[in-house]
Amino acid sequence: MGVGTLDKGEVRGRLTVHHKINDLTINHLTYTQKAVTRTIVLALLLLSSITAFAQTDTTMSASPEVRFEGFADIFYAYDFNKPAVGYRQPFLYNHNRHNEFNLNLGLARAAVEHNRYRGALALQVGTYASDNYAAEEEVMRHVFEANAGIALDRQAKLWLDAGIMGSHIGFESAISADNLTLSRSLLAENSPYFLSGAKFSYSPTPNWTLAALVVNGWQRIRRVPGNSLPSFGTQVNYAPHDNLTFNWSTFIGTDDPDATRRMRYFNNFYGQFGLGEKYTLIAGFDIGVQQESKGSSHYHTWYSPVLIAQYKLSDIWAIAARAEHYSDRNEVIITAPVSTNGFRASGLSTNVDYHPHPNVVCRVEARWLKGRGNIFEKEETATSNNFTLLSSIAIRLRK
Repeated sequence: MGVGTLDKGEVRGRLTVHHKINDLTINHLTYTQKAVTRTIVLALLLLSSITAFAQTDTTMSASPEVRFEGFADIFYAYDFNKPAVGYRQPFLYNHNRHNEFNLNLGLARAAVEHNRYRGALALQVGTYASDNYAAEEEVMRHVFEANAGIALDRQAKLWLDAGIMGSHIGFESAISADNLTLSRSLLAENSPYFLSGAKFSYSPTPNWTLAALVVNGWQRIRRVPGNSLPSFGTQVNYAPHDNLTFNWSTFIGTDDPDATRRMRYFNNFYGQFGLGEKYTLIAGFDIGVQQESKGSSHYHTWYSPVLIAQYKLSDIWAIAARAEHYSDRNEVIITAPVSTNGFRASGLSTNVDYHPHPNVVCRVEARWLKGRGNIFEKEETATSNNFTLLSSIAIRLRK
């Protein structure tokens, strides 16, 4: 047998191996083809399901509603205590200038609203911005609102919003035209107007709204330097019909750095009642506690009740009155200039509103505050009384 010559047995063996290899190759190809086929079928099924979902979920392709708004509140106030520095009182943040014409709030706002997403950006100028945002970085003092939100379910009942947003606490806002009285109550001026963080809200029915928040602090865009603890909030709002609303809001957190952390727990309650077409009544109550010191089991308490009533004389005229009290014996929120007995004050106010046009409101208000002790600034000293006349022309444009 020469070189390169194979006997019959060897040939049969090699043919057997070759057939096995072919069988394996065919089996492998068959398996691969089946896998590819299954992949293609699954892809087609997935694509068809996505297409079907997109066809049924027509709201995603709907155009969003875009709105633009401008607001300006020009005021003049005369404080009969004649404070020396030109600011009326240090615990006020709206219309807080004495004997001068000024802009309380100038606002430009753009908002987008869709069934599945929403957002708003509003920039501000005025004495409100300079007074109430004094603790923030200068560039952020002009941001009234900057937030975005998405619906987390197809029914748009569950939402997640994040950014700088209006506070969930209270019934009064920084926009004076939205409030029954021209000035804000002591309760509103000394609780958060705005917050920065994330908010989950859920509306199981049109009458109920529930919310939970994680925020940077008590009316803070940025956290207090040295504080690593986020703050939290909740809200329960029930409106059985258009003329009746009940609300309970909370805040849990701190306004201190970690080294001196004192926990703060706060509750806000209010009810708003529309009594026919002419009368509106609001009753509110705030109560909060804060640790005396870090780790302490003892707490300082402050509270504030308020009652506001409005009567519409006609489509263009309205009058309102307010009675209020604020008690902060340990000066957790308000520091009295002289008194060593904390800040305690009661007040009455009345205002007249004139609406010459739906976009314009002219208002005049008289407000008297009576304190326990010398808690109001007066020229170079302090006194227990404060009387102020306040006037305003506000205009709002919407598109």
